[in-house]
Amino acid sequence: MLNTDSRDPAAWPRLLITVVAVALLWPGIQLSELNPGVLFQADSQSEMGRFVSAFWPPAHDQAFLQLLIKATLQTLAIATAGMALALLLAIPASLLASRALSLSAASRAGVPSLTGRLLRWPIRGVLIFLRSVPEIVWALLFVRAVGLGPAAGVLAIAITYSGMLGKVYAEIFESTDQRPAHALLQAGSGRLAAFAYGTLPNVAAELLSYTVYRWECAIRASVVMGFVGAGGLGQQIDLSIRMFAGGEVASMLLTFLLLVLCADQLSRLLRWRLT
Repeated sequence: MLNTDSRDPAAWPRLLITVVAVALLWPGIQLSELNPGVLFQADSQSEMGRFVSAFWPPAHDQAFLQLLIKATLQTLAIATAGMALALLLAIPASLLASRALSLSAASRAGVPSLTGRLLRWPIRGVLIFLRSVPEIVWALLFVRAVGLGPAAGVLAIAITYSGMLGKVYAEIFESTDQRPAHALLQAGSGRLAAFAYGTLPNVAAELLSYTVYRWECAIRASVVMGFVGAGGLGQQIDLSIRMFAGGEVASMLLTFLLLVLCADQLSRLLRWRLT
């Protein structure tokens, strides 16, 4: 006799998970004082309307466009230089924090030695510390150390993003198939050679995609840090807002949108070339 019971056996676990999720989410909503109804009040809509209307038309006079080009190039320079410094710290840190090149893991069927774990934990702790402090906090610190300007933004991005990149790179190295690298290590190959020929070809596309994404995030971060005096588009947006120049703010926001779109297209192009 056929079983005609069409009930989903996972229905009760899913319902329980949903109830638990709502029970955990509700206190967070209460603590955040979230009230979407405020957006639909007449006073709020009127104030938002006046604020947005000041953005039109975008500023496009020659003097402002020259300033805009300079600020845009400075923002790109901050993000790119910060990422370059972050990579110099993140790449060696990720290799030290990862088990991918562990000789003991290669010779013991994937079981790392106690010494290797004791050496990796301090590196992982440093990476946790670097990425746990927001870049804007580092920017505030460096603005006081080196003064106003893009140098503070470069250093802030370098420190924060080295922690982010180092962590994710290490996880990418460990998540790929370790057998090619371990086979090279067991055959007497050096660690860097085993990494270059056994691990890197399998993770190059993922590494590049994440790096370009982080570069895009660095562009956004450099704009935010400009509000604390770290140069670039953010500092110019802050000045224009203070002078109630909505047209200038609109032009800079459109430029920022164009930068993000270009970064996204660059990421797609690089992924396509590697796949």
